[in-house]
Amino acid sequence: MGTSTGTGRPSDRTGSDGAGPDGVAAPGTTGDLAVVGAPGAENSPAGSVVRAADSGQAAAGPPLSDADVPAVSGATAAADPAARPGALPHDPGRVPAADPGVGQPIGAGIVTALVGFTSSFAVVLAGLTAMGATAAQAASGLLAVSVTMGAGILVLSLRFRMPITLAWSTPGAALLASTGAVTGGWPAAVGAFVVTGLLIVLTGFWQRLGALIAAIPVEIAQAMLAGVLLPLCIAPMKALAVSPAVVGPVILTWLVLQRYAARWAVLAAFAVAAIGAGIDIAVTHRGVDVAAMAPRLELTVPHWSWQALIGVAVPLYVVTMAAQNIPGTAVMSSFGYRVPWRAAMTVTGLGTVLGAPAGGYAINLAAISAALSAAPAAHPDPRRRWIAAATAGVTYLLLALASGALVALVAAAPPGVLETVAGLALIATLAGALTAALAPPEHRLAAAFTFMTAASGIGLLGIGAAFWALAAGLLVRWFLNPREPVASAAPSASVNPAQ
Repeated sequence: MGTSTGTGRPSDRTGSDGAGPDGVAAPGTTGDLAVVGAPGAENSPAGSVVRAADSGQAAAGPPLSDADVPAVSGATAAADPAARPGALPHDPGRVPAADPGVGQPIGAGIVTALVGFTSSFAVVLAGLTAMGATAAQAASGLLAVSVTMGAGILVLSLRFRMPITLAWSTPGAALLASTGAVTGGWPAAVGAFVVTGLLIVLTGFWQRLGALIAAIPVEIAQAMLAGVLLPLCIAPMKALAVSPAVVGPVILTWLVLQRYAARWAVLAAFAVAAIGAGIDIAVTHRGVDVAAMAPRLELTVPHWSWQALIGVAVPLYVVTMAAQNIPGTAVMSSFGYRVPWRAAMTVTGLGTVLGAPAGGYAINLAAISAALSAAPAAHPDPRRRWIAAATAGVTYLLLALASGALVALVAAAPPGVLETVAGLALIATLAGALTAALAPPEHRLAAAFTFMTAASGIGLLGIGAAFWALAAGLLVRWFLNPREPVASAAPSASVNPAQ
């Protein structure tokens, strides 16, 4: 297992083919870097990509073990502005002449957390509520994932001196919202969260499990995600008919900001929604539960239900790995950083397990929002960008204190406000998922069948539509293309066995 001396020395250079010094390809890369706007669901900014691969999809290669990570973590010259064509090559021992100090990475870290939190917290609340959580339990869940994310970021960024940021699983929250209550109720859902965390930890130590997830065809995984997202994304239109005075300005604000400042579109939409809800509450003389605004944990004893394990834990694990963790490594690789896979999976998996009794459903590597702390804009010196990640971790811990207040505001808001903000936050992800799902013409029918199954919301034997969509999509794909191995759909990188 790789260790770090804490000196922050940049790692060995990654070649243009995406391979590290030992010839092992970085996770999620097959030469060129992959589009991460489709699977990465932090939605900041919408439609963000890292250089597109030939297929226009997120390549899902098997993850690296800690044995594949250099002993000292850092960044390659490709991540430094000085390494651009026509510029002097980056000298790992040279600190840039114009050092902006710590102010720039601190600011980047604050922005990372603000964008990550505000762009999708409504999706988290919608997902937990759909699973049967009360308002207090949903607030506790939001508090739990915020705290475990913040603590996990601090552990990884300080330990490896890399800008590793975490996020809650936004696709996972959308999955929960579309699945709805399961047999056994909220305690069974909590049990499924625990199992999801254990599977994530196991992935870090058992290489074949990661390879199995990477072997799921990209078009099938993305079609399932798109079907899960569709009901949430059409919610703003339905809410417009119920509360037009509040929802209309929210949609308009989001649309205008998409044109001029896409990164802040969801944050601005939430601000307008909060103002509109406040005015509506004042005009209609509805009260807000002030006592519920204080942050507090509501613990639930996990209950084990086979329906919840199959219908929630397995799809939640698959979508978290395929749409967050594997693309997250690709994003970090694009800036020259090689994520310590085993350590990252251990931290996020244990964080999920520890947060589950309080309603924390899943945390993972950040994908799109990771660029806010790992890019040169965070600091010109790649060795100091870890400060941005550490700042993001502290900011998440502070934002966690607002969980109760947000839930109290949502409870008093007009009908459809929460669903509107959540739906707007997921539109870019839906568009990217559909693009990736329908791109390969030879598998378009299988992807469309997967999409329709997931969007239908069908439940059989107490198991939600996401599982049946995945199973049906794989079956149809095999039936229509019996001679093509399933694993061939997802380009895989060769990795050394876990040490």
